[in-house]
Amino acid sequence: MSAVRIAILAVAAIAAIGLAFIVRGMVTPKRPPAVVAEAPPPRPVAQVLVAKRDLAIGVRLTPADLTWQPWPVEALNAAFVTDGAAPALPAAMPDKAVQKAARAANDLVSPTGPMQAFEGAIVKEAMVTGEPVVARKVVRAGQSGFMAVVVQPGMRAMAVPINAETAAGGFILPGDRVDVLQSLQNTETKTFNTEVLMRNVRVLAIDQKIDPEKDARSIVGAVATLEIPAADAEVMALGRAKGEMQLALRSYADIGGPPGRGGPTRVVGETVRVFRAGKINEVARP
Repeated sequence: MSAVRIAILAVAAIAAIGLAFIVRGMVTPKRPPAVVAEAPPPRPVAQVLVAKRDLAIGVRLTPADLTWQPWPVEALNAAFVTDGAAPALPAAMPDKAVQKAARAANDLVSPTGPMQAFEGAIVKEAMVTGEPVVARKVVRAGQSGFMAVVVQPGMRAMAVPINAETAAGGFILPGDRVDVLQSLQNTETKTFNTEVLMRNVRVLAIDQKIDPEKDARSIVGAVATLEIPAADAEVMALGRAKGEMQLALRSYADIGGPPGRGGPTRVVGETVRVFRAGKINEVARP
């Protein structure tokens, strides 16, 4: 076969291949270009005060229990507490309702201040992690119902008159544990009976102070509020009717165990007669 024929066949083969690709492109339907979804415009957020951990009823709040969490401004509630900072708004935001909500975010600051205002408050309704803190779920010192939240379930708060002499010189502070004692004189035998009415009870307050002042080492008050088991409330009521009671401060190393009623009565000053060698002697009982 001559070179001319070989060249003609090669050109024809190339043309046939090119024609096949052209026909294939005409027959195969063209796919539309992929449409890339446009990202929604960013929404403004405000910093909302939320629980940092699960908070049970009766927990006294500290800054470690709370944190700030971003919250969409369109989902803000008037009861939420924000840090007061204006949320950042995108340059172009078509949603006028969102813009209005963003401008209103500044008005949702707690009237008592941000996180520090809740320090020392007591949880009245349980909260879960990430739940916004609202005023109705906590009670602060001085508010109605505060002491009712502080008292543990099954316990009662009872007031006892005190002075510097009957309250360990004023060194008993809220949160301490004490024993309640009472000494009464037997008018017939001229002896004194000393009884421990209650053991290991918690001091809730001295007067209206539930926390000692900073660096305070003592509080001299007129009334101590004690946390008493409900079943023993009548013991304290009867003791108060009988006369003066004293509070004995317990060591921190000796505050374990539940509170409860005291032990048997101890008689002080009673004497017994001893007959020895025909003589009668009176000896004081230890």
